[in-house]
Amino acid sequence: MLEEFFNPKPRLGISACLLGEKGRYDGGDKKDYFLAETFGRHVEWVPVCPEVEIGMGISREAVRLVGDPAKPRMIAERSGKDWTPQFDSFIAKRVQALTGLDLTSYIFKKNSPSCGVKRVRVYSAKGVPTQQGRGLLRGSRHERAAVASSVSRPLRPAPHDRPKNPII
Repeated sequence: MLEEFFNPKPRLGISACLLGEKGRYDGGDKKDYFLAETFGRHVEWVPVCPEVEIGMGISREAVRLVGDPAKPRMIAERSGKDWTPQFDSFIAKRVQALTGLDLTSYIFKKNSPSCGVKRVRVYSAKGVPTQQGRGLLRGSRHERAAVASSVSRPLRPAPHDRPKNPII
């Protein structure tokens, strides 16, 4: 009965591919066994895959961030399709829903054009990459507003490039 009101495990958001969910452009995952199997016993995961949730499908054309690193566009590599409007719509809805789940933190997939925390490649119009960007989810005004409004339990995003210390 008390379990309905008190969950002793902290609730963390996570890029779904890190838990082994197949949702990447190549149909695969990026399962992190430490997170999924060891650390996962001590937390309640809330998996999120923006690309799948906006309807990009699994086994899809790869996307990249293009343009101004402060406000990049998500563009499909071969076809040139701009996924930015669908992604912006997703962010507005999903971040609000995640804020209501009282997440303690969120683990983002490193280097992801959707979720990367820092040093995400953003390509210029000439195709030259820089590593000055953030994934669209992390760079959104909605995400920043959600973090700012979570005063009692602020979201503390963590990139997936965790230290290799087995104690952590």
